[in-house]
Amino acid sequence: MDRLELVIRNTEEVVTLEELQEMLDAREHPRAYVGYETSGNIHLGHMLTANKLLDMQRAGFDVVVLLADLHAFLNEKGSLEEVRRIADYNRECFIALGLDPERTEFVYGTEYQLRPEYVIKVLQMARNTTLNRARRSMDEVSRSAENPMVSQMIYPLMQAVDIADLKIDVAVGGMDQRKIHMLAREELPKLGFPAPVCIHTPLIPGLDGKKMSSSKGNNIAVDEPAEEIERKILAAYCPAKITENNPITEIFKYHIFPRVDSVTVRRPAKFGGDATFESYRALEESFVNGSLHPLDLKKACAEYMIKILAPVRERVKSLQSHTSM
Repeated sequence: MDRLELVIRNTEEVVTLEELQEMLDAREHPRAYVGYETSGNIHLGHMLTANKLLDMQRAGFDVVVLLADLHAFLNEKGSLEEVRRIADYNRECFIALGLDPERTEFVYGTEYQLRPEYVIKVLQMARNTTLNRARRSMDEVSRSAENPMVSQMIYPLMQAVDIADLKIDVAVGGMDQRKIHMLAREELPKLGFPAPVCIHTPLIPGLDGKKMSSSKGNNIAVDEPAEEIERKILAAYCPAKITENNPITEIFKYHIFPRVDSVTVRRPAKFGGDATFESYRALEESFVNGSLHPLDLKKACAEYMIKILAPVRERVKSLQSHTSM
């Protein structure tokens, strides 16, 4: 798999592919980032973009993780002290997921977003952005979409300035970040900064087949106990022969196959015996034609996700034991 294939695999959109190719041709180590609002536990939705950062590191990118504690504060997710504690915890989870702290630059928003030169850029962008545009940019990520606070209108302007201040070439995020990224592409050149290339990952469904939401409990936090991961996956929505909005097949596609060379689904001999798949496409074909039963698929999904997330549980346990000493 060449650099471009590695960077764009499992993505929903690249804006633009031509700009990305030119960048890869011209530069050995472009700079990419994801900003994570530090408002709760890291879950499978966050892990999707973390997986993409791992792909980009393998493709030679320098990677930045913005632990956006000030953004979380502006979006009414807690006090500054609370969101900073969450940021510290999130950092440890990302490291356990594979983002090597010696190769990944972890940055806290409060480390630079209160500096006068940063605030001036935000105010300059505010002069160029209508209230309606700022509000539309926040529609997908705002807690108070119906009656937003002024602080939440500042949020997308700051996110655009983050890209400039952190000297980012490629902004990575889920499709819910698209409007904010498009604001950055349009407005940053007016302030004298280059427009970033934007890479968007899909929004995978929750375990009930509906929109993933922490408040609905239809996702998996990366630090959950193994037995809870198994319970949730075995109870998940997984209609036979159907992959559309199927959280189990999505987990295989976006979380399991990018991290393993092959997948073995274990079954009794009377049901065909064990089946090994070298690619997601092969597994999907077997499921769609009815060769794989949903329960067997869910059992294999639970087995692999428990293994993949084991380093997070171990790191969290180690942190907790040191804290209690």
